Amino acid sequence: MQIKFSLNYFTAPHEELKAVIKTKEPISLTLKSDGCGNCSASAQIPAFTEEPVYYYAVYENGLEKRREYPFPPRKINSSALPQDYTLNLKDAWRDTPPFCPLYSSAFSKESGAAAKTAVYDKTLILKAYAPQLKENQTLKLCGADKNLGEWHISRALPMMKTALNEWTIALNAAELPRTLEFKFIAASEENILWQQGRNNLLNLDVKHKEVLVKSDFYPSFEIPSPRAAGIVLPVFSLKSESSFGAGDFGDLKKLADWAAACGHKIIQILPINDTTITGTCTDSYPYNSISIYAFHPMYMDLKALGPLSDKGKEDWFAQEQKRLNALKEVNYEEVNLLKRAYIKMAFEEQHRNVFNTEEYQKFFEANKSWLRPYAAFRYLRNKFNTPDFRKWPQYKVYDKAEIAELTSPKSKAYREISLYYYTQYNLHRQLLDAASYARSKGVIIKGDIPIGISRDSVEAWTEPHYFNLDSQAGAPPDDFSVNGQNWGFPTYNWEAMAKDGYSWWKKRFKKMAEYFDAYRIDHVLGFFRIWEIPLNSVHGLLGQFSPALPMDARETARFGFNFRQEYLKPRIDEALLKELFGDKAPYVKEKFLTSLGEGFYAMRTEFDTQRKVEASFAGRKDKDSLVLKEGLYSLISNVLFVSDKNNAGLYHPRISALSSDAFKALDEGQKRAYTNLYNHYFYHRHNEFWKRQAMAKLPALVSSTRMLACAEDLGMIPACVPEVMDALQILSLEVQRMPKSPLQRFGDTSKYPYLSVCTISTHDMSTLRGWWLEDAKQTQAFYNDTLCKKGSAPKEVSAEICEEVIKRHLASPSMLCILSYQDWLSMDKNLRSADIEGERINIPANPKHYWRYRMNHSIEELSASRELNGKIKAIIAESGRL
Repeated sequence: MQIKFSLNYFTAPHEELKAVIKTKEPISLTLKSDGCGNCSASAQIPAFTEEPVYYYAVYENGLEKRREYPFPPRKINSSALPQDYTLNLKDAWRDTPPFCPLYSSAFSKESGAAAKTAVYDKTLILKAYAPQLKENQTLKLCGADKNLGEWHISRALPMMKTALNEWTIALNAAELPRTLEFKFIAASEENILWQQGRNNLLNLDVKHKEVLVKSDFYPSFEIPSPRAAGIVLPVFSLKSESSFGAGDFGDLKKLADWAAACGHKIIQILPINDTTITGTCTDSYPYNSISIYAFHPMYMDLKALGPLSDKGKEDWFAQEQKRLNALKEVNYEEVNLLKRAYIKMAFEEQHRNVFNTEEYQKFFEANKSWLRPYAAFRYLRNKFNTPDFRKWPQYKVYDKAEIAELTSPKSKAYREISLYYYTQYNLHRQLLDAASYARSKGVIIKGDIPIGISRDSVEAWTEPHYFNLDSQAGAPPDDFSVNGQNWGFPTYNWEAMAKDGYSWWKKRFKKMAEYFDAYRIDHVLGFFRIWEIPLNSVHGLLGQFSPALPMDARETARFGFNFRQEYLKPRIDEALLKELFGDKAPYVKEKFLTSLGEGFYAMRTEFDTQRKVEASFAGRKDKDSLVLKEGLYSLISNVLFVSDKNNAGLYHPRISALSSDAFKALDEGQKRAYTNLYNHYFYHRHNEFWKRQAMAKLPALVSSTRMLACAEDLGMIPACVPEVMDALQILSLEVQRMPKSPLQRFGDTSKYPYLSVCTISTHDMSTLRGWWLEDAKQTQAFYNDTLCKKGSAPKEVSAEICEEVIKRHLASPSMLCILSYQDWLSMDKNLRSADIEGERINIPANPKHYWRYRMNHSIEELSASRELNGKIKAIIAESGRL
C-alpha cells in the first residue's frame, strides 16, 4: 500500500521533519520541503494487521528535538484498504491542542469504536476532535453541498466516535464539489449547537483509488467548560476506625465514599514515596524520598494483608492498633516500627504463595528495573547502618551486575531483600485498588511529584550522572521564610537528562499514571531554574539561580555600580554586632571573629561558613545558643554578591540584599545603582533564557501521560512562567493570600483564570482559621476590603465567614477548587477542631518539622455528619461544579 504524509511546517537549518510509524520495528520517513513549508514523504509500506499509531517529530543531528502533542494518537486506518490504494494523510503539526486538559484521564475516558472506513473509488475521511462534548452529545457534519445536507440540521451526517474525543466520517469524494464548505454540530436530544466561528473550507483533489484523510479539526462550541471541587489531605493524616495510627491506602477508599457523598470529584494527596532514612520522625517529611518509585510502607493497609496465623500476635497487634489510633497526632516512629514488624510476619507466612502467582510475576517483571536497586539499597542501608552509600564498605559505587547477583534468588541476602519486593507489590495492589474504587465512585486521585530527591537515595546511588551532588536545592526567601528554604536535595544535571530525552522523568510520570489521573508538579519553577545553595550553607540566602546569567565587574559598572571583592565577604561592624547580639557582642567577637581594625571584623576560619557554625553548636538547644547560632548565620549572609559556582570572575547579586546591612552601608548613589542592577537581574534579565529552559523540558514531560498537569507556581515568579504554562495549558495554583499580581493584597477569586486550581491554603501554610489570627491588620483589611464587611473583624473567624470564603472560591472560574480538609470543616462550628494551631501540616521555615497532623474526626464520623455533608454537596452544586 502506498502511503503519503503531508504537513505544513518550517524547519530550521540542520533539522529534519520525520513521520514515525510505531510498529514493532518503527518506520521513519523524512519529509522533504518544497521551500514554502509544504513537507511531504511517501513510501510503499506493508499491510498492517492492526492500525498503527504515527506521529511527527523534528530531529537534529540524529536526535529527536521535539515531538508533536500525542493525544489523541494519530492512527493509520488502513486495515480495510485494498493494497492497490494510496492513503494520503494531510495533517497539521499539533502543538498543545485547544481544551487540552479535557483530553486528560481526569475528564475523558478512553473510548471509541474501531474505524470501519467506507472505501470508495475516491474517498475523503474527516477527523475532528471535540473533548468539550458531554456524554449525551454526538458530533455531526453539515454543509453547503447537497451531500452534506445543504445546511439543514435534519440532514446533517452523523460522525463516528473512533478514539479519545475523536470523531470520524468517510465520504464519497466523487460526489463532492471541488471546494467543500461545512461546519460541525454538537447534537443531543435537548439541543443543537453549531460550531463557533467561520465555516470550514476544504479544497479537494482526490485521485482514483486514493483515500484522503484530513484531520486536525478542532471545532469549538458554546458548551460550559467543566469545573470540579475536591479535597486535599496527606494520606498519613487520614483516620478511620481501622487505621493503624496513620492513614493508609485502605483509608483512601473510605475517603472516596465520603468525597462522593459530598459532591467532590477529586482527592489530592501529598507524596507517598518511601522516605525511610533514619527511621526517626525526621523521615516524616514526605518530600525527601529515597526512591521516586517505591511507596512508603507506612501506607500499607495491614488488614488487606490478612490476619496472622498466630492468634496471640494478631490480638497483640489489634491492641496496639487501638492505642495508636487513639492518638491525636501521628507517632511516626511507633507506627512504622509496628507496621514493619507486621509486614515481616505476613511476609514469612505468605511470600512463597505470593511469589508463585502470575500477578506478582507480572508486577516484578514490569518493575524490576527500579525494584531490585531499591530492595538492595534498603538491605544495604540496614546492613551498614547508614543510608549514606558513600560510607558503605561495599557497593558504594553502583554496579548493575553486582546488584543483580546480590538480589538473585541464589544470594544469601535474598530472603531479606525479597521482603521489599513483597512490600512494594502489596502497596502497588492496594493503591491500584483504591484508585480504581475511587473512579467507580466518580472520584479521581491527584498525586504529587516532589521536585527533589534525597542525596541519600536509590537514584543518587544508581544514577549519579543525573544530579549535581555538590549542591543543595531550595527556594528564595518569601513571606513565609525570610531566609529562604534549604531542602538539602541535590539539583538536577539537566544537560545529562536532555541527552536521553528526559527518560528519567518520563518513566517517573508513566509510573504515576498507573494510579493517578491528575498530579501536582511540586515547585514547577525548578523546570525553569532552581535555587542552588552551596553545601556549606544552612540558610538559602547565599544561593544562586541555576541555570543563570551571572555578571562580571564590567557589567556592574554599566549600571553605575563599582564592584569590589569585599562585597563577596560579610560586612561585620560594631553596630551590626550590637543589633544582633546585644550584650553578647563581646563574647561573639572573642569567640567567633577576627578584628580587621577600625571597628570591622571577619569570621574566624573555623566559623566562616554556616555549616561550620552549625557543627560548633551541635547538641546545644538552649535559647541563648539558638539566638547566637542564627545571629552568626546572619553575619555570614551579610554580603552583596555571591560568586558564580562554575565561573571565576562572575557574580550574582545576593537575594534579598536590598534589606541587608551591607546594602544600607552604601552611599546613596551606589544604593540606586545596586537597586537597578538587582531589579534587572532578578526581574528582567532571565525571562527569555528561562523560558527556553522550560520549553526544552516541559512539553515532552506533560505530554508523556494523560494525567492532568497542575503546577505549584507560588513564590518569586518570573514573567515567563505564566507564558509557558498557558502555552502548555498547565493549571496554575491560585491562593488568595498570595496573589500573582504585586498590585493586589489579596487575590480576586472572581477573576481567577479557568486553567487553574484555586485553594484557600496549602499544606505549607496555616489554615484559614490560623491565618485569621496571624496578623490583625491583614485580617482587618481582608474583612473590610475583600469580604466588604463593615466594622471590626472578629478576633476568631466564624463558621459563617468561613462558609462565605469557601463559596467565593467555589464560584470562581477555576477549573478545580480543591480545599484542605481543615478548611472544609471550618464552616461547621461543631466539627472543626478546637486546636487551631494543631491543624497546620507544615512549617516551611523549620527544616526539622515533624509531619504528624491527623484528621480530628474519623472518616466514619464524617460520613455520619449529614448536616455538614449536605451543606458541602449543596454549595458545590450551587456553584455549578460537577
